[in-house]
Amino acid sequence: MPTHRPKARNRIVKAKLARGKLAVRRPKAAPKLLTRRRKVSEISEIVRTRAEAEAAIADAQKSDARLREAIDILPQGIVFLDADGRYILWNKKYAEIYSKSADLFKHGAKLRDTLKVGVARGDYPEAIGHEEEWINERLDKMYHPGHAHEQVLADGRCILIDERLTSDGGVIGLRVDITDLKEREASFRLLFDGNPVPMIVCAQDSERIIGVNDAAIAHYGYAREHFEKLKISDVQAFDQETPWTGDQSTEERAARTWKHVKADGSLIDVAIYSRLLVFEGKPSVLLALMDITERKRAEARLAFMAQHDGLTGLPNRILLRQRLDELLAHTRRSGDKVAVLFLDLDNFKAINDTLGHAIGDKLLKGVTKRLRSSLREEDAIARLGSDEFAVVQAGVTRPEEVAMLARRLIAAISEPYLFDGHTIVSGASIGIAIAPGDGDDAEKLLKNADMALSRAKSEGLGTFSFFEAEMDARAQARRRIEIDLRAAIENSVLQPHYQPLVDLKSGQITGFEALVRWPHAERGMISPAEFIPVAEETGLINAVGGLMLRRACMDAAQWPDDVRVAVNLSPLQFRVGNLLSVVMDALKASGLSPKRLELEITETLLLDKSDQVLATLHALRALGVRISMDDFGTGYSSLSYLRSFPFDKIKIDQSFVRDLGSNQDAQAIVRSIISLGMGLGVTITAEGVETEAELSCLRAEGCHEGQGFLFSRARPNAEITQLLLAQRNAREERATMVA
Repeated sequence: MPTHRPKARNRIVKAKLARGKLAVRRPKAAPKLLTRRRKVSEISEIVRTRAEAEAAIADAQKSDARLREAIDILPQGIVFLDADGRYILWNKKYAEIYSKSADLFKHGAKLRDTLKVGVARGDYPEAIGHEEEWINERLDKMYHPGHAHEQVLADGRCILIDERLTSDGGVIGLRVDITDLKEREASFRLLFDGNPVPMIVCAQDSERIIGVNDAAIAHYGYAREHFEKLKISDVQAFDQETPWTGDQSTEERAARTWKHVKADGSLIDVAIYSRLLVFEGKPSVLLALMDITERKRAEARLAFMAQHDGLTGLPNRILLRQRLDELLAHTRRSGDKVAVLFLDLDNFKAINDTLGHAIGDKLLKGVTKRLRSSLREEDAIARLGSDEFAVVQAGVTRPEEVAMLARRLIAAISEPYLFDGHTIVSGASIGIAIAPGDGDDAEKLLKNADMALSRAKSEGLGTFSFFEAEMDARAQARRRIEIDLRAAIENSVLQPHYQPLVDLKSGQITGFEALVRWPHAERGMISPAEFIPVAEETGLINAVGGLMLRRACMDAAQWPDDVRVAVNLSPLQFRVGNLLSVVMDALKASGLSPKRLELEITETLLLDKSDQVLATLHALRALGVRISMDDFGTGYSSLSYLRSFPFDKIKIDQSFVRDLGSNQDAQAIVRSIISLGMGLGVTITAEGVETEAELSCLRAEGCHEGQGFLFSRARPNAEITQLLLAQRNAREERATMVA
């Protein structure tokens, strides 16, 4: 800072002289006394004016001193220039920054002149070689200020220059020494650009990527210009939040795994370390991106090996128990049941010993494949030992469901295998335990299933056994029904009984519905409600249905030509795909006219609106067979079913006929169905007619046919023949009387 500064001039005195306040008056001729007094007054005015001027100068000097003190304490360099670029005022920091040129800073000196001297001295290395051009550019930036710019001095320091014009055309300049900042940026750039770890810099406010190092470009595959147009969320596969936000600690954020998308669309697992910083003058975040994909894969492989069987890839006992514990916890809340099926291969040791371990391993893999294909997605499977497997069946409501699964698994495993030219036949035995009845924890349930497996193996190969006595008894009874039913079909023990269909106007029998009956040698007559579900679950329904169809056609062929026979069909019979040929064979073998055969289906058959089902129905109707919708109005009733196929008859379910005489709601429903049938031109038959009151209501509503105990129970064919004979005789007798 120069020690000499120019003194203030007596501007006040000059101003007053200019305004005429100190103008000298020429004395007129007057007495000496008057002249003396005037001189004294003028002298007093001069003294007063001088005092005022000196006071004003003192105030100005104080203000100037305060201004200097104020700008001298600022950490930035400050300079004031007039419109001609002359120095007016500058602070100590400005002089320190330009210490080599400080001797040139004088009041009234021009900046251009100091720049010339400084350039000549070599104070501004950027000007070397084009000195005059550099000076002109520097002054042009000063008089046309826009953005701050940097200036490098001879000693290597970097100065940030920011200038603004004043209202009178002068300049106020700010100088900041940013040498340390530039050095830190250079160090950061060195560590950032050359770091082998992929790194990016994101703006805190916009989340835009504003910097990316070479390692990130190489690893992610994006071009630099494309990378720096993205936001951090653009490379995140699933998350929208930024890695640096949230209440988590640095360690917690680093422990989190992020999914990132590379340029080729592949996903990688990334651990992210973040740090706040200022990058190119903006609040930013530095992200170090550690690709841990391979590490995660290795960890996953180790975890998989610890919980899975090495040969089959199935879960082992450890993972099975975890899965079972989860299911049991869920069942405690939901009330569902869980079944554990222990499965042991039959004769595996003999196969292993005779054909070798390689064949044995292939058999285990083959069994695994078949087990998986036989299970639902929500079921679990595990390999527990050499030839032992376990299946966990979720969502069990009845023991019968578990028995069905056991039969399906045994059947799947028992199919022959072909390995290396060897045909191998193996079976399986299964023990079953169901939670919560057989145990409410995994250990107990597995133990009980193992005990049930031992009992199954003791009873014979290729079978299954339930653990609990009550469940076992019920399941065994059901299994006994299956065994006896197979025998009954083979020995033609099942027989049809016929219930009359009566014309409500004439009272004449128009046909009969064939109902299957099973006279058991030990148990007597077994109800269809007991064995038909078993037949459907085991697939025996096709054999039962075919047998009843053939027997009914044979019997009906002996009846009068105006009497029809109705036979019920199960939806499962349509799935086999040979129903049309079965019907045609039955008609051909019996000689029964197709128009005398009615086939009754339920609405459940049309639920899936299968093209195959509709095609079969149309083919049957084309033969002349009548199609009837049974149990109309229950469960799945929909008028769309009546549009999907032209039915010949609609049968009102007995639940609407019961107490019809006293139930107005039932009367309204029956009236609507009858009206609908009449509109469609189909026959309406009411099932379950048991009282005269019900019969009267049906007749009053115009129902065509009735069926129920009021007319007759289902009877064997021998009784039906007598009934028809009696009806014929009565008809002939009435005709004779009329004649």
